[in-house]
Formats: sequence, structure tokens, C-alpha cells
Amino acid sequence: MLDLKIMARIPYVEDDAAGPPELVAEIRARRGGNLLNLDRMLLHSPALARGWNGHLGAVRGGLGIPAALRELAICAVAVLNGAEYEFEQHLQPFLQAGGTAAAAAALRTLGSAVFDAAPFSAAELAALQLTEEMTRSVAVSDTSFERVRAQLGDDQHIVELVAVIATYNMVARFLVALQIESTGERCG
Repeated sequence: MLDLKIMARIPYVEDDAAGPPELVAEIRARRGGNLLNLDRMLLHSPALARGWNGHLGAVRGGLGIPAALRELAICAVAVLNGAEYEFEQHLQPFLQAGGTAAAAAALRTLGSAVFDAAPFSAAELAALQLTEEMTRSVAVSDTSFERVRAQLGDDQHIVELVAVIATYNMVARFLVALQIESTGERCG
């Protein structure tokens, strides 16, 4: 019988050969002691893993944008790119930051004719429109940008939202291209 389960295109680095010990320790510390499949793939290139974790650590933990808006945008990027791994990793942080189950369910239909906008605030809808335009066509219409500006008002938060969307599009493309699968793992 043919196994139709998608598997990573490149084998994951095993824990006992994961890379420079100090780098692996840094990643484990940021992840609550775990290495995720994403980390095991990145560790094929220690320089890439180091830069990736520094950048993503800043985006996830060093910005002033509200966590709920950040996680909403990340989940939206995941849905639009078909990056289930990314969605699974960020669903709990989205809910912990104040997102609702109804909003999470609605996100699953983002970009489709059946998308339900009801669970979202005006600021969240502006962020979702920006996310969809940046993800689908890269270019952002003046109308969408002005909508985000009207809702967020703060240049720092606008720049940070754009950076979150851009960063997690990079993550999604890496995950999807290498077919990195989720095994129910969670970052700490």
C-alpha cells in the first residue's frame, strides 16, 4: 500500500548531531527545552539557524505591536500559504493573546468566498487585508495601507506589522518548500 503521508524533503538533523552545542542550547532555551522539526531542518546550516532564530526571536518577542495582532497576522499568512505547520504553532499563542475560537475558525477560510468577517474588529480586518495583499501580490494598495494607518495610527506598529507579515511569509515558504511536517510539537 502506498503511503501518501507528506514527509520532509530533506531528513531532519538528529538531536545527537544537531550542531554547535551553544547554538542548540540557545534554540532549546527559546523553545522551552525542545527542538522543533523546523529547528532540525535549519540546523543543516548552523549560520542560517543562528540568524533565523535571532531574527524570529526579535519579531516574536521584541516588538511593540500587540501580540493578538501579531499572531492574527501570522495565522493569516499560514492559511494563505497552506502552511499548516505554521498555523498549528501559532494558534495557541493567538488564542492566549485574546483571539477567539470563532476568529480562528474564520481564519481557516481567509481568502475564500465564505470568509466570515464578523469575529474581527476593524483593526483586525485592516491587518487581514494587508496580510492578504502582501501575501498574494506583494504590492499593497493605497486604500489598504491607509486603512491600516487609520486603525493603528502609530508608524512603529505599522512597520512592525509589515515586518511580521513579511517574516512569516518567509517562514511559510521555507516550511512548504521543504515539506516540514508537524508532529504535534509545540514551542515553549
